[in-house]
Amino acid sequence: MRIAFLTAPEGVEQVELTEPWQAAKDAGHEPVLVSTEAGEIQAFNHLDKADTFPVDEVVGEATVDAFDGLVLPGGVANPDFLRTDEKAVAFVRGFFEAGRPVAAICHAPWTLVEADVVRGRVLTSWPSLQTDLRNAGATWVDEQVKVCDHGTNKLVTSRKPDDLKAFCETYLEVFAAEAG
Repeated sequence: MRIAFLTAPEGVEQVELTEPWQAAKDAGHEPVLVSTEAGEIQAFNHLDKADTFPVDEVVGEATVDAFDGLVLPGGVANPDFLRTDEKAVAFVRGFFEAGRPVAAICHAPWTLVEADVVRGRVLTSWPSLQTDLRNAGATWVDEQVKVCDHGTNKLVTSRKPDDLKAFCETYLEVFAAEAG
C-alpha cells in the first residue's frame, strides 16, 4: 500500500509521525510524506524542536487516487496549521469522498473538523478536542483506539502517544482490509 502522511511544515509531534511511518515500512508498505510546502518539515518533541524530515510530495500536486490511505499525525501546532490551508483540508476531505481509510491521532482530528467529515462519526482524540468534535457533530469516546465505519470510509483514531502501539496495529489492519 502507498500511504500518505500529511503534516504541516512545522509542529508535528515526531513520535506520532515516526512510529506509524516505521510500522508501515515494517509491514512492507510505502509511506509518503506530504506537506503544504516542499523541502523539509520540522518535527517536535512536545514544544522542543526535534528532527527534520524530507517532504516527498506537496499538497495541491498530490492526488488522493495515488494513495490507499491517509495518516494524520498530531502535535498541537501541526493540525492547527493544516486546518488553515485550503489545499490540505481538501486533500483530507478527498479521502472521505473517495471512501479511503483515514487514521488520526492526538490533535489531528482538528483537521477533520475543518474538513467537515466528523458529523455522525464516533472517534477519540486528545481530550481537549472533545468539545470541538462534539460541536462538529461527532460522538467523542475516551478509548485507546476507535474504528468508526459510520460513513463513507473507515476512520481510525487514538488519543495520545501512549496509544501508538494499538494505533499502528489497528490502522494497518484496517487499511489492509480496505485495500483488499
